[in-house]
Amino acid sequence: MGREIEISAADGGRFAEYLALPLTTPAPGLIVLPEVYNTNGHIRSVADGYAEDGFVVIAPDVYWRQEAGSYLPYTDEGRAKAQALRAQLDTDRYAKDLGDVIAALRARSECTGKIGVMGFCLGGKFAYLSAVRHPIDAAVSYYGVQIEQHLDEADRLKCPILMHFAESDPNVPADIVAAIRERMGAWDNVAIHVYPGTEHGFNRYGYPPHNEAAAAVAQQRTLAHFRRLLS
Repeated sequence: MGREIEISAADGGRFAEYLALPLTTPAPGLIVLPEVYNTNGHIRSVADGYAEDGFVVIAPDVYWRQEAGSYLPYTDEGRAKAQALRAQLDTDRYAKDLGDVIAALRARSECTGKIGVMGFCLGGKFAYLSAVRHPIDAAVSYYGVQIEQHLDEADRLKCPILMHFAESDPNVPADIVAAIRERMGAWDNVAIHVYPGTEHGFNRYGYPPHNEAAAAVAQQRTLAHFRRLLS
């Protein structure tokens, strides 16, 4: 199990992060960015799992500027609150906050200095933005929303990125995936996978619409990607 720590934002204020450490350090750093529900129990379990796989993992509070500590459940009420908070989220400002998260993780004595960023849904968008705006070594995006709104930044991609998409996803429909493929899919440092028979959120273990087989394949690819690039 991990613990909460705090870091400072460059423009003032402090915000929480969930930190999970591997048994052996120093180790590569990994930032796990959550769905709209923020760094709730499920995302913390994901962070714990990657710590067990040998990474120093941090999962930050996305909504610390809107309502700190709002870690939301997968319920109708949680969804409504999550959407309200996401509507208030300033994309560029939070992307800058992630620069502070990256720097803080890289500076930790337990970290080798190599940094990967992965995210789910809303976090998948910020994983992509981290890859084009910050000095990181690898990125993974699970069904990242609104990436198409930032494809004009794709030429600034600073590291290899792996993208997982669901076959049936109203949040990231097939035409959006096609647009991402057209813009980036032929590049050597971009890998895009679409998982048949899956829906948005297929990696959410223990909660619908989890797809165990697809999630396992995606995780294998994710671990191989990070181990190759962060070792």
